[in-house]
Parts: sequence; structure tokens; C-alpha cells
Amino acid sequence: MIDLSQTGSGLDGYRLLSAQLEALLSGERDFIANAAQFSAFLFHELADLNWAGFYLVKDGELVLGPFQGKVACVRIPFGRGVCGAAAASRQTQRIEDVHAFAGHIACDSASNSELVVPLVKDARLIGVLDLDSPSLGRFSEADQAGVEALAAIFLAASDC
Repeated sequence: MIDLSQTGSGLDGYRLLSAQLEALLSGERDFIANAAQFSAFLFHELADLNWAGFYLVKDGELVLGPFQGKVACVRIPFGRGVCGAAAASRQTQRIEDVHAFAGHIACDSASNSELVVPLVKDARLIGVLDLDSPSLGRFSEADQAGVEALAAIFLAASDC
């Protein structure tokens, strides 16, 4: 596990994670296989997470995809909760206290902060990458930029 707090702004740590992710996904184009690898990679490489995974667009809503962590909500409507807000707006949601977020869905009451990155390829929303933490304010601007860069690597490496 890389301690991003020990790498200055955290960007150096994310550069290392980017290189590791590119190597991990090299030679494989299957979306589900890469999503499973990516969620396990994030769960084990980023400190202080209790959930890392995907919700994928299916029939106009988000449906649970590959993940690491406790069992999760299976379906999330667009616009509902942090994941639904990211899907509806196509903008990353970095929430310091999910309990203060209007419409929060408590899939795991131990989660206190969340980072959700929409996955858009060729102008089409594929789904969202969701990271949860038991700590309030866990995700910084550097985390947001770093995870967005990792998500771009994942999308470029995967057929979807």
C-alpha cells in the first residue's frame, strides 16, 4: 500500500499508482475483468477505504458491478445519492460527510465520506467508480485528480 500522505501532494503517489495500473491492465481489454482488477487494486492500494467498486448503467439506472468491500446496494436511480448525482451530472462528487448529503443512500452506515467518478467514454456514460471511507473528509483534491486519472487509464484499457 502506498501512503499518499508521505508523497508531498499525493500526486507522486498517484503517478506510481498510474504506472502500476497500466501494467496490471496491459494486454487485457475485457471490461468486467479490468473492472474487477481495478476495484481490487484501489481497495488494497489506497488507505482508509471500506468500499471500492463500480455501478454500471443498465436500463436507465446504475446497477452494481465489480467491487471490493461489504455487500452493497444493487440498484441506484440517476440523481439519487452520491453515485446517482455523479451519474446525472457527469461530474465527480467528492463528499466530506455523506450524512450531510441530501438524498444520501446508506448502503453501509460505516461509510462517512465518498468519492464518485463518472465513467464516460465516447460521450456515453458507462457507469461510476465509487470509493467509500469510514473517515470524514478522507478524499482531497489530489485524491480526486489522482483517481480521475486512474479512471481514465482504466477506460482507455477496456472495451466498453
